[in-house]
Amino acid sequence: MSSSSGSVIRSIDDLRGPAGKLEAVLNTGSGNARFAALVCHPHPLGGGTMHNKVVYHAMKVFSGLGLPVLRFNFRGVGLSEGTHDHGPGELNDARAALDWLDANLGLPVLVAGFSFGSFISLQLGCGDPLVHGLVGLGVPYRAEGRSYAYEFLERCPQPKLFISGAEDQFGPRALMNPILKHAAEPREIIWIEGAEHFFQGVPSSPGAKLVQMQKALRSWVTQTFDLGLPNVEADASGATLP
Repeated sequence: MSSSSGSVIRSIDDLRGPAGKLEAVLNTGSGNARFAALVCHPHPLGGGTMHNKVVYHAMKVFSGLGLPVLRFNFRGVGLSEGTHDHGPGELNDARAALDWLDANLGLPVLVAGFSFGSFISLQLGCGDPLVHGLVGLGVPYRAEGRSYAYEFLERCPQPKLFISGAEDQFGPRALMNPILKHAAEPREIIWIEGAEHFFQGVPSSPGAKLVQMQKALRSWVTQTFDLGLPNVEADASGATLP
């Protein structure tokens, strides 16, 4: 199977975490890619999987820029073995995915996540020498009956991008903005007006805002990292343009 960018999508059969085999897919990207990407999905108890719409749209941006992109299901989701562990086990799953990328591709990695997946990905990547950039999409303050703490971001040296809806019901701007502003530099914080947690429009601003999220993500990646692909550009959907 191929994506719109020409990247081949293949199932990964040898990714194992501490709880067993993890279901995963890789968009293979360009043979000349200088970076790979890892995208983590939202909370399993809320129905989150690697096929989540926000995760998919983030993947399209990375893939459209020629990066190989790994997505996987946390333990107990889809065909992944094990049971949900409320965070610690899922962080270990993400570590296994990062190690798989290093062992198989040997490229520096940009790690992204949506909602619960952003909390996992930010913890995973902060200070890890394999990780050269971090992206938090819809970073939650309180969701699934738990609160999230981000003090570790104050010691996080890599470039960081945070994109959330200005009307995010799980990460209210008034609560999250001060937290994100305490993250170590370099960092960029983008609030998409009229968007809620899932980057859908609120009643006063109807319509999906996912394309705005994609544009912001693509702009940050291309401005922050030397992708080494001067002839490759992507439109807002992540499709490669000649």
